[in-house]
Amino acid sequence: MTVLSTIGGTRLVPLRHIVPEGSARILVKLEYENPTGSMKDRMALAMVAAAEADGRLQPGGSVVEYTGGSTGVSLAFVCAAKRIPLDLVTSEAFSQEKRDHMAALGARLTLVHSPTGGTTKALTLEMIETARQIAAAKPGSFWTDQFNNTDVLPGYAAMAGEIWQQTDGHIDAFVQAVGTSGSFRGISARLRTLKPGLLTVAVEPAESPVLSGGQSGSHKIEGTGPGFVPPQWRPELASEIAQVSSMDAMAMARRLAREEGLFAGTSTGANVLAALRIAGRLGPGGTVVTIACDSGMKYLSTPLYAAAPAATTAA
Repeated sequence: MTVLSTIGGTRLVPLRHIVPEGSARILVKLEYENPTGSMKDRMALAMVAAAEADGRLQPGGSVVEYTGGSTGVSLAFVCAAKRIPLDLVTSEAFSQEKRDHMAALGARLTLVHSPTGGTTKALTLEMIETARQIAAAKPGSFWTDQFNNTDVLPGYAAMAGEIWQQTDGHIDAFVQAVGTSGSFRGISARLRTLKPGLLTVAVEPAESPVLSGGQSGSHKIEGTGPGFVPPQWRPELASEIAQVSSMDAMAMARRLAREEGLFAGTSTGANVLAALRIAGRLGPGGTVVTIACDSGMKYLSTPLYAAAPAATTAA
């Protein structure tokens, strides 16, 4: 066993307090139980392992990637365990905790400025181009290029298998926020082979509803809504698309922490808010599964939790 073998096998737990009476039950996959506190550990290992296996990443080579944070942290973890040099392109639009975590694991960081302070199409495209240039300038480097890398799909299909086993096949809907679309595609495709007709709901920021045919905009749901339709998006895998605003996603994430003890990031708040809507429609007897994508520890310095009321001191 190595530290990389601790990826996966995360637990599935029910929400006990915030689901209204008369709704379907909501089960949350605790992906923050992965080593870096994120579901992206699965994709990072899948991308690096596949590139090593087919020779795209040679011994002595390095890895390059652009990232909103969690993928970068996960790649830094995998590359540290494998002793592979890593260059990451990110931005101050994403939490300081994520950037510090990447650096602590040995990654070299290049920062791209976000004029809006949030995720936008322009920012994402500039990060992608910067990563491309770094990879081109480094002979022997391998650019994982997460938006276009289908090596992630088997890793997420395995996650779907865990969900199926943990629910004993009793699942009526799956809800997941879309970033690169790798997790939504990999999980939804596998679950639909196990249960044709399963309701699959893709979640996107209301401020940037591009999957719904709207205009891109700046938002604060890290890891989602790049501002364009990601190459791996397959609309036929989505029964419907739900829109959640950044503020509503943050409010739900705070409720999860205080009312369920589930300490996660903004994308998890978006997932659960959309899942609550679906659970209300399905009614008693149904089961909705969604994802706690990452840990709230990654967001303590951000408006998500930094604005939480301070503790009082006894007189």
